[in-house]
Amino acid sequence: MRTSARNHFNGQITEVKTGAVNDEVTLRTQDGLDIVAVITHGSATSLGLAAGKPAFALVKASSVIVMVDATDKVSARNRVAGTVTAVTKGAVNSEVIVAAASGAEIAAIITNESVDRLGLSSGSAATAIFKASSVIIGVDA
Repeated sequence: MRTSARNHFNGQITEVKTGAVNDEVTLRTQDGLDIVAVITHGSATSLGLAAGKPAFALVKASSVIVMVDATDKVSARNRVAGTVTAVTKGAVNSEVIVAAASGAEIAAIITNESVDRLGLSSGSAATAIFKASSVIIGVDA
């Protein structure tokens, strides 16, 4: 499958917490990264999501927030601490790649102003953060 989402993670479902309207789904990537998604119960059912099922997670780079000096006091469920491996500046925005110790990479699109204000460059410590509601879960047909 090919998509426009910069962040595509293959893995297996490790947990599904069922709710009346939404389900919370945890996917463990091949790099050992746990990604939490909140999707409708109907979607989880139609995809046949259950522990052990192979699946993938998609996250648009524009949905990823980059922090330095991150604390645990943030509401977003998905936090990946790592090192900036690349910053590609454009006219207004930059693409920032954060690599976790496990090898997983997360791409974020943030403003050039934010890159400068945070002092982001290759080798900088940073944390990529994204909400569970920003994650799309899919399975191969």
